[in-house]
Amino acid sequence: MVNTHKKIDERFSGEVVEKSQGYAKVLLKTSEEMLADQEGLIHGGFTFSAADYAAMVAVNEPNVVLLGADVKFMAPVKLGDSVEFIAKVKSAEGRKAVVDVVATVAEKEVFSGLFTTYTTKEHILSPS
Repeated sequence: MVNTHKKIDERFSGEVVEKSQGYAKVLLKTSEEMLADQEGLIHGGFTFSAADYAAMVAVNEPNVVLLGADVKFMAPVKLGDSVEFIAKVKSAEGRKAVVDVVATVAEKEVFSGLFTTYTTKEHILSPS
């Protein structure tokens, strides 16, 4: 069961297709709304969004937020591509976790990143 980011629009950030402790698989089906140009290039922000979502689901705490990310875009994502994101918690200490995310299209790696997350005690927008 997914316990975080429950209002995510799966059309733009992907659909969770597999979930276990410290692991998530998210599938992003590209669409015309994601296009960056007339050539069929998908804007990298959608790739990043799906990778971030996969990292959050791998941690799967209601109040998990992103502290930072070190990412690489290795190949373009095109209209019609289905992008698979695999997120695995690499390390966790206290409320902090580092999540490794790899994205592929037809088994070709298109994106990788290390996402550093933090789980707050209360929602980040709650008054202190």
